[in-house]
Amino acid sequence: MDTVVLYSVTSISHLAPMTEFAKLLVAQGFSVAIPVLPPMHPSVSTSTTDDYITRISYSHPSISFHRLPPFTTNCSSTNFAVRLFSYVRSANPLLCELLQSISQTSNVRAILTDFFCTDAFEIAADLNLPAYVFITCSAFMLAYFLYRPTLHSEMTSGLSELGETPIHIPGLPPIPASHMPDVLDRNEGLQAFVDAFSHIPEAKGVIVNSFEILESRTLKTVREGHCLPNRDTPPVYCVGPLTTGSEAGGEAGERHECLTWLDKQPRGSVLFLCFGSRGRFPAEQVKEIALGLERSEQRFLWVVRSPPDPDNWFASSNEVDLDTLLPVGFLERTEDRGMVVKAWAPQEEVLNHEATGGFVTHCGWNSVLEGVRAGVGMIAWPLYAEQKMNKVLLVEEMKLAVEMKGYDKEMVAAEEVETRVRWFMESDGGKKLRDRAKEMKDSAAAALSHGGSSHAAMVELLSNISN
Repeated sequence: MDTVVLYSVTSISHLAPMTEFAKLLVAQGFSVAIPVLPPMHPSVSTSTTDDYITRISYSHPSISFHRLPPFTTNCSSTNFAVRLFSYVRSANPLLCELLQSISQTSNVRAILTDFFCTDAFEIAADLNLPAYVFITCSAFMLAYFLYRPTLHSEMTSGLSELGETPIHIPGLPPIPASHMPDVLDRNEGLQAFVDAFSHIPEAKGVIVNSFEILESRTLKTVREGHCLPNRDTPPVYCVGPLTTGSEAGGEAGERHECLTWLDKQPRGSVLFLCFGSRGRFPAEQVKEIALGLERSEQRFLWVVRSPPDPDNWFASSNEVDLDTLLPVGFLERTEDRGMVVKAWAPQEEVLNHEATGGFVTHCGWNSVLEGVRAGVGMIAWPLYAEQKMNKVLLVEEMKLAVEMKGYDKEMVAAEEVETRVRWFMESDGGKKLRDRAKEMKDSAAAALSHGGSSHAAMVELLSNISN
């Protein structure tokens, strides 16, 4: 059988969309092998990823996960990006052994890596395998990745020194320097990312979890070569929006109680607040959100996580003490129009419920696509990584969101939460935004349908892989 290998870091935000792509490959008769890196830090819990792999292995037996054995790396750097790329590079011998083993029983057609794993191109070349890059974020970010080495060579100072100075990247609106990912400031970590981005043009093709109408201007600019002034741009295949549904987290089985609560609410009346698996706020900020929601007098469904551990950013405790976090009497005062859920809710199901009328989001790309597919307008509250850049895309380019002002300061005040929520749910401007989101839902469905742009891109890509 023809096999395609998908290689990703083990973050669920990367692994899950690539696994959705794997399902498309399986539907076309391929088998899929997914190497799984051991955790870089043994102390970090992998239970979410492990549970996800177990569910996918059970429901899609043609997708096989192969856990690479633990290994060590000699990297002494304290920079997270440097250590991450060194770790992935150190796994290359084990990846090579796995690919050779799979090749003994199957015809390996290609390897698809995420952008953190482009050092695997070296192994692909040694084994004469075509290598593709899977971009788990937007075409907007692809443009940035491709242009970043050029930008790096032109810049004489770090991003942190530029403040709100706009950075100009082909195909993108001006981006304030402060909105670039923190890890890409001028240090050894930046160089590690620039080196990884420099490998992307070596790919046989670039697969993006997006669709043509959503990012048409950016895609045109990328394909015309403006983001790679001195190199050829590989073919770009937009195959999305691919979203993960309830398989990416939570418990299987009974319907979540929040869905039953939504059943009792009027159509389009509920604002859903959810900030991703790492979306945690200090206790003071949680109280400001609560006060703003209460004063807005709008219906809400709010997923609350425990505050972050200042000594361990990767800690992911789901123990939530609402009595301590929320203002005294908040739950009682809002029980007729609000619901607070601890730690997790079935996000895609909530977004697609007819009672849901809006989404306050951290602007992670998977969440953005779930909002787009559900036709739900958004209030953008970015937190980390590339999310501030996604906010610019959502607000200025796509016009599918309004920003929660103050997100880039130490605290968003209750007054801002109240004002923004009221505007979104009650004003003419908010209605126009929500109507545009419903139109984009139809465009997303059309892209994925037979003959749509994403379907056509998938057909072309599979033809190239097969041949």
